[in-house]
Amino acid sequence: MARAKELTPKVLVVGGGPGGYVAAIRAGQLGLETVLVEKAVLGGACLNRGCIPSKALIHAAGSYAQMRDRFEAPHMGLSLSSAPKLDFAETIAWKDGVVAKLNGGVAALLKRAKVQVVTGAAQFTDAKTCQVETGEGPVQISAEAVILATGSTPVELACLPFGGDVLSSTEALALTEVPKHLVVVGGGYIGLELGMAFCKLGAQVTVVEAGPRILPQYDAELTEPVRRSLIRQGIALHLGAKATGRGADGALLILDTDGSEHSLAADKILVTVGRRPVTEGFGLETMGVAMAGPFIAVDSALRTSMRGVYAIGDVTGEPMLAHRASAQGEVAAEIIAGLKRRFEPIAMPAVCFTDPEIVSVGLSPTEAEAQGHPVLVGQFPFAASGRALSMDATEGFVRLTARRDDHRLLGAQAVGAHVSELSATFVTALEMGAVLEDLASMIFAHPTLSEGFHEAALKALGHAIHI
Repeated sequence: MARAKELTPKVLVVGGGPGGYVAAIRAGQLGLETVLVEKAVLGGACLNRGCIPSKALIHAAGSYAQMRDRFEAPHMGLSLSSAPKLDFAETIAWKDGVVAKLNGGVAALLKRAKVQVVTGAAQFTDAKTCQVETGEGPVQISAEAVILATGSTPVELACLPFGGDVLSSTEALALTEVPKHLVVVGGGYIGLELGMAFCKLGAQVTVVEAGPRILPQYDAELTEPVRRSLIRQGIALHLGAKATGRGADGALLILDTDGSEHSLAADKILVTVGRRPVTEGFGLETMGVAMAGPFIAVDSALRTSMRGVYAIGDVTGEPMLAHRASAQGEVAAEIIAGLKRRFEPIAMPAVCFTDPEIVSVGLSPTEAEAQGHPVLVGQFPFAASGRALSMDATEGFVRLTARRDDHRLLGAQAVGAHVSELSATFVTALEMGAVLEDLASMIFAHPTLSEGFHEAALKALGHAIHI
């Protein structure tokens, strides 16, 4: 048996996703000798199997649907004399090219930060030591500080185990052809984003959601425009329905709240009922860290119960968001380097890339009231926005929630075309402690969707201009 190569860095990062690679880069920038262990491909689920490839597919699907619509119904003086053609293999190749470019960029950034990347699965024997079986032989790594960034993986249903025609989002993004009948189990953001994309590409899509409405993490006012869009696109919704298995013909069997059973034709079944943290398979049980339910327990400095061991990203709990993991990665690296930092964000943006998009930062009116805040709410409809009208995308609104007593902003939400780009404005306002008068006195460029932020503040103060 070959003797293991030994490495003794200051920092060992396990997992090369958006939390891990950012932590490693920041540690390297701070002059800490750093080793990053990644068992598969740099970038993690977000870059390779989630955020980036799904948004690329969503963009391609939207472009194709717009072209098809102009063939079927001329609009704005635009028409096509023949139906557009879809070469789905080329679409997937383009999507993969986007991923490959970003993947190569991550590798280059790590190299520039002098981070050593070890490819293979880490197996810990104690809190600070692991062994990695690489293609060149075993490597033993003993570090002064360890950052666990092992991420999450899709949840599997017992009645619909992954395999064959039952897909997780990973397999859905690797399909070589558009399914004729796609059934999506789970009406959260992952299922709806991909379901809408495949519908635009030509699939007949059905969504099955066990709860009473779609996108339960957002309030009903925000999700209603998305529900209407699903219906317009011809996507069938089965709410309050549970998947129970598959029929002999491959169809999905569902049970409605009234006890009736139905069979839904399905070439492919996409299961998107959540994600679970990856806490098994790398020797976590040998590390002596405390757990908080299924997650690794951490404090505001991202420290676990074991001295010198930190954890970041999905493995530490909700919300499971790439930008949360990246921010935690920076904080953990800087704390290890001796800087005074804490992970205590005021604003954590959440975006749903459906059609229309949803963005939410801070508290909704209902959440604010539940916390005991008397609130002012200002809402501006995109139907009154010059920019939205000029884009022929007037559905949706911007909504602000502020405290009634001092007008301090508590939350900002929007639903509409391209509203994901408003997330930075919302975050900045909340993090800087803006009050409604601050927003009302600012000058926003015209014509832009961001003017809705200004107008919503004016509305909350009782003197809206354009509504």
